[in-house]
Amino acid sequence: MAAAAALALTGCAGGGDSTGGDSTSLNIYAWAGEVSDSMVKEFEEETGISVTLDTFDSNETMIAKLASGGSGYDIVQPSQYAVQLLIGQQLIQEIDHDQVDGMDNLMEKFRDPSFDPGNKYSIPWVWGTTGLLYNEACTGEEITSWKSMFDEKYKGKIYMLDNMLAAYIVGLQVNGLSATSTSEEDLEIATQTLIDQKALLAGYNSTNYYELVASGDACMAEAWGGSSVAQAVADNPDVKYVLPEEGGSLWTDSFAIAADAPNADAAYKWLNFILRPEVAAAATNNDLMATANAAAAEFITDEELLNNPAIFAPEEQLENSEFIVDPGEAMRFYQDGWTRVKAS
Repeated sequence: MAAAAALALTGCAGGGDSTGGDSTSLNIYAWAGEVSDSMVKEFEEETGISVTLDTFDSNETMIAKLASGGSGYDIVQPSQYAVQLLIGQQLIQEIDHDQVDGMDNLMEKFRDPSFDPGNKYSIPWVWGTTGLLYNEACTGEEITSWKSMFDEKYKGKIYMLDNMLAAYIVGLQVNGLSATSTSEEDLEIATQTLIDQKALLAGYNSTNYYELVASGDACMAEAWGGSSVAQAVADNPDVKYVLPEEGGSLWTDSFAIAADAPNADAAYKWLNFILRPEVAAAATNNDLMATANAAAAEFITDEELLNNPAIFAPEEQLENSEFIVDPGEAMRFYQDGWTRVKAS
């Protein structure tokens, strides 16, 4: 899923015709598992537009594909920091809000996000958090802090996400620092913290860590909230997901129109389609993802989904959480530090 991956700062400007004509086709490049077949079928039946859906497993793959030119994609689905990179590289186009209905359906926090003020280039679809997954039968206690991931008694039973920016969320916040810090000094502290932690880890894992926690093979793991983790929480009462008291982080995956979209008119039809509350609710009902559409709540069929913290984190836990955004020139501090962590 979803989530904030290490940023690959590729550079290539894109451009294109944003008119698109009266298209009968739409080419979408989306995160694997975030656009269901049933959703595509419904759109096709309503509009008569034929959809080709390709998927990716990292923002970097998607950015590189657009940067290479001539991708043929109309709609892409970047995470928040990738929106910033795509804007900077002119690989997505500004949205004409006169052609879009339903923006007022979005949750307040997604209507004017820091990574895209005014939603000029992107419309949030789903959101989630980076937090702590643990098995209380293994830990024997409630876990509320990143500090537990540095406790000797859990040695060999801890997993960190195998992802640079995600790891630094822990390394920074456990020291009382911001997860979005661009300070060389802060990042040096976080790097040493992660190096010191490494001897306690079972490993870095971004694939099946939730299965290992659910089975008790691991006591805890840094985790991306979302479908797989939500299912683990729903299936096993010992498995808990929390945002640690230090904050954790927020992420969101949004839809944007490629700068050289060949079917921009169909792209706008897609944006209007996904902003409808009953459509947006499918992200939660079918895929166990938190919809960014506030008006969709009445269409969510299972109240347990609304109460699953790995889908919709409690408001009180969100107070200290931070959006992970593009660190700009400070990326080199992250990259240099991460190289040292992995080599240690």
